[in-house]
Amino acid sequence: MAAEDTDVIPLLTPHKMGEFTLSHRIVLAPLTRDRSYNNVPQPHAALYYSQRATKGGLLITEATGVSDTAQGYPDTPGIWTKEHVEAWKPIVDAVHQKGGVFFVQLWHVGRVSTYDYQPGGEAPLSSTDKGLTPGLYGVDWSPPRKLTTDEIRGIVNDFRAAARNAIEAGFDGVEIHGANGYLLEQFMKDQVNDRTDEYGGSLEKRCRFALEVAAAVSDEIGSHRVGMRLSPYTDFNEAVDSDPDGLGLYMANALSKLDLVYLHVIEPRAVGSTEIEGCAEDQLLPMRKAFGNTFIAAGGFDRAKGNCAVDDEAADLVAYGRLFLANPDLPERYRLDAPLNKYDRNTFYTSHPVIGYTDYPFLQQASIV
Repeated sequence: MAAEDTDVIPLLTPHKMGEFTLSHRIVLAPLTRDRSYNNVPQPHAALYYSQRATKGGLLITEATGVSDTAQGYPDTPGIWTKEHVEAWKPIVDAVHQKGGVFFVQLWHVGRVSTYDYQPGGEAPLSSTDKGLTPGLYGVDWSPPRKLTTDEIRGIVNDFRAAARNAIEAGFDGVEIHGANGYLLEQFMKDQVNDRTDEYGGSLEKRCRFALEVAAAVSDEIGSHRVGMRLSPYTDFNEAVDSDPDGLGLYMANALSKLDLVYLHVIEPRAVGSTEIEGCAEDQLLPMRKAFGNTFIAAGGFDRAKGNCAVDDEAADLVAYGRLFLANPDLPERYRLDAPLNKYDRNTFYTSHPVIGYTDYPFLQQASIV
């Protein structure tokens, strides 16, 4: 028997996440894949997600639009129509047949969009009318329009309806996307939000929209089925805050009061392809302590750093993106400390239903004796 088999591997220990009993702590991070043609989830997604499903393993879908104004990238999935719900059902079933726990990430991109993605060719919606540079694929982002207070309430209801649709599709829960410079973070961060009404100015006012979404979704499907992802330290999509420590701690405390089942936070030093050093980032510890339920860390983790984060109680769960994409059997590879497939960046966002999607090989492993 291999020596590792007798050792405790922290990432492979069980964890109780609210009512969900997880068999290990390796989470599939939400990863945009651009393969949901015309915003409709496709049958090939059932294979993709089920390949990465394990009994008692948590998977989070790619970011999924809550309305026709939420889109900003090609062929990202939606969950605002009956057609979307019906298309998601066999995908969810495929994951559940493997015993996986499946949450859908709900998003609205806000100003990270163009006229082409908006109904009627209208301007993208945001907390501000300040635009983004540079553009996507050589095309400039279109200048956004600042949302009215009534429109903000409408988008809160879009998230509520999308959460209801998610449960109808069979998902175990939803993750609210409050990270990476998309709409909720455009309100939270003071270098983007230049409003002077009840949704701008002070930290409390800037966070109001995100917390209204969290409360509405929790009211609709139960907080035991709701998580949220945050990235107070990142500057993705030109979303920066002058006091990320204060923002992160405020949101962690507020979401804990709402009793969300988990809080999912991106590591401060995880920027683009940069790998974090050491175990877990000390800057996240106040958020981890403030939030009373399951805490997920993401960004730049490998096997050793993930084990370290769990062992040090810096995180309950660790989300893996690129490594899980390229290694559909990542938990098994980590159990055996086996070599990993290399990911191919050139195929991350292609529209092909197989290449760079479901063609990464599984480990060919004889039984260990």
